[in-house]
Amino acid sequence: MHKLKYLFISLFFLTLFSGCQTIKDKTDKIVEKENTKLSQFIGKSSSNLQMELGKPDEDFKNDKGNLELIYNSKKYGILCERRFEVDSNSMVIGFVSNGCF
Repeated sequence: MHKLKYLFISLFFLTLFSGCQTIKDKTDKIVEKENTKLSQFIGKSSSNLQMELGKPDEDFKNDKGNLELIYNSKKYGILCERRFEVDSNSMVIGFVSNGCF
């Protein structure tokens, strides 16, 4: 009886951990796809970025004096923020994506 109980507990935890790994794998693939999509704008002009994504929701100068363009959206009630850094030559030099999938 003790062995049967141990077997059921082991199967439960095995199922639980494998399910968590599946979710992590799917999340990693989504993040990788998002980064691939946004990295195409690196080295391109900010006007090219705005033609593709539209007018940003916010823009401001950061501490380095570079322009930050922020695009916000919502999917399934979760806020998605895409932030692009643009240098003094109007070229996109970096991006950060939070909550986007």
